[in-house]
Amino acid sequence: MSDTFLQRVDAMVRAATAEDQAFSDLMPQIMSESQGLPPVVLNMAMMKMGEGIAAAPPNLGCWLAIMAGAWVENGATTFGVAEPVLAKTIEVATASGEFADAWRTATGNEPPGPDGQPSQEIVDTVGPHLRDPVGAMMAWFSMERFALSANTMLSKTPDLRAGVTDREHKAKVIDRLAGHCEQMGWVGLLLRVLDGERLLVLERESRRGWTVTIGGIGDNFQLHTLLAGALIGRPGGLPGTPPSPEVIACFQDADTPPDRPVISSPWNLVDAHGEWIYNEGVPYDIPAVNGTRVVVLDPPSYTRHFPAGRKHPLMTGSLTLDGMHEPEDLAGWWPHIAPARNPVGA
Repeated sequence: MSDTFLQRVDAMVRAATAEDQAFSDLMPQIMSESQGLPPVVLNMAMMKMGEGIAAAPPNLGCWLAIMAGAWVENGATTFGVAEPVLAKTIEVATASGEFADAWRTATGNEPPGPDGQPSQEIVDTVGPHLRDPVGAMMAWFSMERFALSANTMLSKTPDLRAGVTDREHKAKVIDRLAGHCEQMGWVGLLLRVLDGERLLVLERESRRGWTVTIGGIGDNFQLHTLLAGALIGRPGGLPGTPPSPEVIACFQDADTPPDRPVISSPWNLVDAHGEWIYNEGVPYDIPAVNGTRVVVLDPPSYTRHFPAGRKHPLMTGSLTLDGMHEPEDLAGWWPHIAPARNPVGA
């Protein structure tokens, strides 16, 4: 059974790469057949799928990417496909940005929705302004599928996120398309997720501090809660009642129940410059001092309530407490830490 399936996958990938009409028959057959297969069989097909995603034109490679993403969400490995999906998504995003610019230049209007269909009329419209108008058009109409797959790959693969080079440039290329394709906006957010990042956490009142390592944290609601779980009511931590294990699990890797628990915030999070670290933001935006991002814990100005759960449900979040620092250990840090500023002027 597995040998037959792998042979069909190989045939499908060859058809996609060669732009053979057989692809339109093979793709739905393999998608249907794969639904009953265990992850161990799907894993054996992933290297071949990755080769196809890298080599096929975007209008066909995007379907391979969607299929690979579905397999990953059903338990298959990302090995062999995660890097090709992300690389192709960046490539498609770059071409899509050029398509959008050419369309605006040619028409004075916003480009058609990426869920539409390619046409000769579209090629004729952008053709005078692009070196490869057909390729740019195909990229535009495939970007949503690549973005869906890239969301899965980035969410499920910490090594892929951690290995992104030229991160801010790539995120900006993606961000340009967020107004046209919501999924691209999510890719941009995931490109800015930090993994294996050390933070220095300081409590202003006691002048104590802690070093923590974070990974897979999608927003500062999640950071806030995992910090509370690591520090409150723990030896060497802070007094109080920590969030329940069930709530903490919702911010790590557990499914959030339909009746989402609502929790309250124990602190204001403030950066080294005294600016508030808003829960709606992300750890990536916290400024560094001497190469280290700093979070200062202040008493809350008002009670904040928010529901449990992760911004990126497929991504596992982690926060590890690495060490505690007494006030005398931090004497050299506090001169670099500004007083908190109240953004509402109260």
